[in-house]
Amino acid sequence: MILPPEFINDWEALRERWTEGPLAQWVEALPVLLQSGLSTERYGDLPRWRAALDNLPAVSAGEPKLNTARVGLTGTACKDDLEALERALKGLHPWRKGPFELFGLHIDTEWRSDWKWDRLADSIATLAGKRVLDVGCGNGYHCWRMLGAGASEVIGIDPTPLFILQFKALCHYLRVPDIHVLPMTLEAMPQHLPVFDTVFSMGVIYHRRDPMGHLFNLKNKLLPGGQVVLETLVVDGDSETLLEPNGRYARMRNIWKLPSPGLAQRWLDDAGFQRTEVVDITTTTTEEQRSTPWMTFHSLNEFLDPADASLTIEGFPAPRRAILIANKPA
Repeated sequence: MILPPEFINDWEALRERWTEGPLAQWVEALPVLLQSGLSTERYGDLPRWRAALDNLPAVSAGEPKLNTARVGLTGTACKDDLEALERALKGLHPWRKGPFELFGLHIDTEWRSDWKWDRLADSIATLAGKRVLDVGCGNGYHCWRMLGAGASEVIGIDPTPLFILQFKALCHYLRVPDIHVLPMTLEAMPQHLPVFDTVFSMGVIYHRRDPMGHLFNLKNKLLPGGQVVLETLVVDGDSETLLEPNGRYARMRNIWKLPSPGLAQRWLDDAGFQRTEVVDITTTTTEEQRSTPWMTFHSLNEFLDPADASLTIEGFPAPRRAILIANKPA
């Protein structure tokens, strides 16, 4: 069995923690999934990203900051170390979710992901002492916030190797246990694995051609009574309204179904969830999603109609996002 070097310690920690109980079978299957998720044959940029990790300077760790907008560490570093740190981390460009701060270095990411966290934190069930799954977690920004909110264990999954190595760069300094981001999709997990108290799916469902299948898959990962937190792009309308952009929306690819908030609520009800509630609807602004020195590609400003910012470049309504919560029956 050959594990990616970044995951030897993770697998050993998970195997020790999960060797007894419902996750034992999954942990034994993880090596194959980890190897596939970080395959140099599939992802030609992996050697370059791994080189960036190898170039991270040895800086004395400060105190973890998991309950602030900028997740990271306190403390300072000398000028040479800060310059080396910035060079190494920018070798993992683009940084999309965040922000982070390490030893005074601000990683100003494309998304102000802390704003999304602030919109949902007071509406969800407590995470204290809970096992949490974050589906499509990117580089794990919200996973850190979940751990900071008291979760006993956080598992994030995302199929994008760059995001996994960004998470590993942070782990290089934030040596905090009980948080793992694994390179895989939800579909790669066992179909029936009801072991999580809370499951987050934020910014994923509109990438699925079968949204109901996604919701059933989320439900199958929840313990009885557990909570799902669903965040999705939405459009105005009644409980029947659905926009199907045919794969392209605001220059994003693989966008298939954008429901109204009422339709998203109905989807959750039809999937067998209870106490479904829309807890937030917010229009995405160019202050929340924008280009920065840490994400220098085009961002929301270039994805909107230059003559009418209420429309995307394709002529669809500009991005609005809703957060919904619901519970699996007890």
